[in-house]
Amino acid sequence: MQPSRPKSTGKSLASSGAAHRLRIIGGRWRGTRLNFPDIAAIRPTPDRVRETVFNWLQDKVVGARCLDLFAGSGALGLEALSRGAQSAVFVDRETQIARYLRDTLARLNCEQAQVISSDALSFLNTSTQNFDLVFLDPPFAATQSTDLLARLCVELEKPGRLSPDAWIYLECPSNLNSPAALPFWPVTWRLHRSDQAGLVGYHLAQRITDSPAPNNASHS
Repeated sequence: MQPSRPKSTGKSLASSGAAHRLRIIGGRWRGTRLNFPDIAAIRPTPDRVRETVFNWLQDKVVGARCLDLFAGSGALGLEALSRGAQSAVFVDRETQIARYLRDTLARLNCEQAQVISSDALSFLNTSTQNFDLVFLDPPFAATQSTDLLARLCVELEKPGRLSPDAWIYLECPSNLNSPAALPFWPVTWRLHRSDQAGLVGYHLAQRITDSPAPNNASHS
């Protein structure tokens, strides 16, 4: 289960002095700053990490069908859309976050995205959509144990969830920042790149369905 989050206070996002700020760093919305709700579980991927990850992905983003699980601020999905992704589905169970994401997409005149207010596992259990790029960034409190990550990976690997050569990005506490600490990854996922920034470990894997390779990765 995901950790509980504070309920919405009903305050306008525009007028909330406690709102936090996100900057899109590349693509058509480069430099755009967005205020996201003041919810403790929201931990946007830092600018430096996002820059590194999208450098890793390079042209894999253009035309991709993206899934941003545990969307929070929407930093990863919005960055992908800005850089040419075909579509994005944002999933978060907090209704205040869903409202913020819908408002943000409307402000950006973005029509190729969908926001779903749902628990991540419930969404994966019922979704019939197929994705080329998945951003998997659960709240750190939920990933101190690998149980949740393992369940999410199992669900993602079920038939129809991922395209044959999909890319999967994962953020987790830095104590899991090594291939040996990621035993829950399916054998069809080849760990492509892996690095660490402070307490954040971040990893990029590619799905290889023809001939699975060992889960080894290079560090930037």
